[in-house]
Order: sequence, then C-alpha cells, then structure tokens
Amino acid sequence: MFLLLFSLARPGLALFNKLLDCRFANLYTAGTSWCTLMVVMLMTQNPSTETDVRIQILNSFLTTPHRKLEELAPLHTSALERDPLFYGHLAPWYFEKLLFVAHLATSEYPEFREAAWMLLQQLAPYEVARALDHTKKVIGKTPRSLKGAIVHYLKTREGNIRQFDGAALRARNDLKHLYASLRIKPDPRAQAILFDENPPEDSPLYALKRLAKAESAEEQASVILEQRIPYTTAVGALKQITPVVLVALITAMSPQEVINNMASLQKRGALDHAEVKALIDQKLAAATTDQRVSTMKAKKAIQAAQLDSETEQKLTEITDQRVAAKVEIKRPTALFVDKSGSMSQAIEIAKQLASLISAVTSAAFYVYAFDTAAFEIKVKVPAGQRAALSDWEKAFQFIKANGGTSLGVAAAQMLKNKIYTEQWIFVTDEGENTAPYLVNAWKEYCEKIQVAPSIIIVQVGGSNERFAQGLQAQGVELTRYQFSGDGYSIVNVLPLLAAPSKSELVELIMGYALPERPKVTV
Repeated sequence: MFLLLFSLARPGLALFNKLLDCRFANLYTAGTSWCTLMVVMLMTQNPSTETDVRIQILNSFLTTPHRKLEELAPLHTSALERDPLFYGHLAPWYFEKLLFVAHLATSEYPEFREAAWMLLQQLAPYEVARALDHTKKVIGKTPRSLKGAIVHYLKTREGNIRQFDGAALRARNDLKHLYASLRIKPDPRAQAILFDENPPEDSPLYALKRLAKAESAEEQASVILEQRIPYTTAVGALKQITPVVLVALITAMSPQEVINNMASLQKRGALDHAEVKALIDQKLAAATTDQRVSTMKAKKAIQAAQLDSETEQKLTEITDQRVAAKVEIKRPTALFVDKSGSMSQAIEIAKQLASLISAVTSAAFYVYAFDTAAFEIKVKVPAGQRAALSDWEKAFQFIKANGGTSLGVAAAQMLKNKIYTEQWIFVTDEGENTAPYLVNAWKEYCEKIQVAPSIIIVQVGGSNERFAQGLQAQGVELTRYQFSGDGYSIVNVLPLLAAPSKSELVELIMGYALPERPKVTV
C-alpha cells in the first residue's frame, strides 16, 4: 500500500509527506476532507491534463490585468475545480494573493477556507475590499467564514490605534465599505473617524484638518512629521509646498513612496533644492536593501519623469540590486528577441528581461535580436561586475523593429559558433515566415551540441498554434505565455528560468504549506 502511494505521489514529495500524516488520522471523521482530497487527486490525476492546468495558472503571472480581476475569475475557477491540490499550494507561494483569497474563501474545502482566513489578514484594506467585492459580484457568494475573517481583520486593527488610524488615513473609503457592506458595527473610534466625520484630536485625520488650516510652512512641517501624513494625502490638503514642507514630507516617506512619487517630487522642485535632493538620495540608498521595494517600480519611475543622470542611475541601481536578490539562474540561457516589423513592444520587453536575467544568472547568458538574420547583443562592463539595466538600455538603443521573421536563425548562429545553452526564451508573435525555421534549427542544435534546450515563449502581439504543435511534436519542452500585462509582471518569469525544469518548479510550489489558523486553547 505504501509503495503504491509513494508511486502515485511522485509529482510532489511534500504531498506524499502530507498523505502519510493523513494515513494515521481517523479518516472517518468530519475533518478529513484534505486527506480525502489528496487521495482522490493522486488516483485520478492525468499527467497531461495536470500539466496543462498548472501551466495555465502560472501563465496568469504574465497576463493579470491591473484592476480587471473579473477577467481572471474563469481561470481561477477552472484551476480550483480541476487541480485543487496545486491551487491550494500555489496560493501561499504567489506574491499577489487577492484573487486566491477570494476563491479559496468560497471553496467547498474547509481547509481552503481556513487558508483564506489567514491569507486575508495579510492584505491591505483596499485588497480586502476588492476580494469581498469579487466574491459578491463575480463568484456570487460570500460565506460566513469570509465575513468572520473580515470581522477579525477590522477588530484587530481597531485594537491597535496606530494601525487603524494609518489605515483610515490611506484607505478610509475602503474601510467604510467593509463595515457597511457586511453590517459590522465599528467601535466608537472607528465610528467617529469613518462615519461621523469627527476624528479624535490624537488621530492623523484630525491632524490633516490642522494641516489644511496651518498658515506657516514650519507649522505645516510640524504636523506632517508629528502624524507621518502620507505624501499624496498631504499635497492634496496644501495650497503651496515649500522646501521646508518637502523636507518634512520626504522624511515621513518610505523608500517605496519616494520612488512612486518621483515625478511629482520633481514637478514640485524637490530635485532642484540641494538639501531636499540629498534627502531623496538617502531614501534611494535605503531602497536597495528594503525588501518591500518593488523591483520594477523604480524602472517605471525613470520612465515617468525626466530625471537627472545621477538620480536615474540611483534608481537603476535599485532595480539591479532588487532583481539580484530574488533568484539564481544556474542553466546557460539564451534570450531571442523578434525585431521584425511591428515588434517594437517585443524589443521593450526584451530589454527588461535581459536586465532581469543578467542580474541573477551565474551561468552563461546570450542575447540575440533577429529578423531574417541574427544579431548578438552584448554589454560592456568591468570584469567581475554584472550588467546593469542601464547597460542593456544602451545595448538595445539601435535595435529597431523591421524585416521578416526567422525564429531559427539565432539558434543556427549559436550552433555555428558551438555555443552551449540549456534553455531558450523567445519574445515573439510566433509568426515565422523565413527559413531556418525554429523546429528544424532546434533539432539540428540538439543533434550536434548534444543537449535539448527547453523553450519559453513570451507571446507579444499574436500566436500561432500550428507553430507550437510542430515544436511539441518534436519533443520540445515548451512553455508559452500570452503577455498582455505590463512591466510589473515580467519579473515573474525568473522562477521559471531558475527552476531546472517545470516539474521542479511545481515541486517548489507544492512545498508551500497551506496556512492554518492558530488553535484556540481553552
């Protein structure tokens, strides 16, 4: 019996361990649905179907539209129905948990609802509000367990005055929505702040009123520092912002807030004042080691504002260092970017991918742009240093979209130069129209280099099913992603490249345990 279970559980050692735990439990009690679920999944799973579902879920990393959660509901619903075991482990592994909370909270499995209860406590108020709305408007049900989780969420914050006041200052409407939608009675302080428009004198919202009435810059700065009023909230209450006020605002900001508001700070003259700029530089220096700083938002800040070269370099360094802290790619990798006509977006995506990959690889890394010919793209950096994002920007500056498409031409050039790689990532619309074709180039490369590279395709602007079927028919380990998001999601490609294989990435995800609520001791 154990040998059979072990054979069935080979897709995940963590799953086998969990199953053994269930083996010694009373399988006839009401609390055994998790064990039963795993037994059913093990005995009914089809490797091909399982792989398809899991790739679809991973594909959502690149296709999540910001603020269009309803478009991903069918994917989550289907994945939860077809592979609940994998979906349950994916939820705590994935960095964006909002949709997972909504779908786990409405699941038929008690263990999933318990996990949603725990994961919800980690969300920001606006995320909790969006998760609640998603269950009501899209999924169509809001179970009592979800309401209980939100009640606990709100009461925990009511019990911590500083935490509640900070949340009310940044997300007042979202908190009001949660209380009102679920008819949760607020405590007296929450009632006064959110509904009576009469905040206590020790609250930041009362201080915001003082800020709007303050006449001197010194008084304004004092209020900002005393209550740590957020930048976006403060600037909305002030008619004029002086250097003194800017110093107070930046002092109260986190490194991420400084990055997010770089264009606004520049517009208000913050980079033109030596003392203020020095303070910004200090925040940017702290951002390189701050784990809360978003990898790609520094890049977005560069694009949003016309910054001086020194500040732009600091933001570039933040991106490079944050990327390098994420994963390590140990397999020789080649990045191929389609520069044929209408592929301008592919070139922009490839710039970001090149900078991300080069920052975390400890193996050989090659970059080629191609149309009907291949052009290797190299960056020049001192020995022992990694190429920075700015270096890749310069290397790509002369690459323009034009010409036909030969997806195999870069592989043929690597074969000619006897370059060994184990994985290829293409940024393309899959519309090849000129030889050498990829399927032929891949076969010849495998025969002569004695390696079978896996292929990841980031689809930009279109797809070609016949092209993909041809690759799979030759035994190519193929992963395809329809990229319809923005630069924030590009970083999620890295774990796929860092994993030696797709099965090992699944193993990594399966190793994440479902969070459980603490047991209440009587």
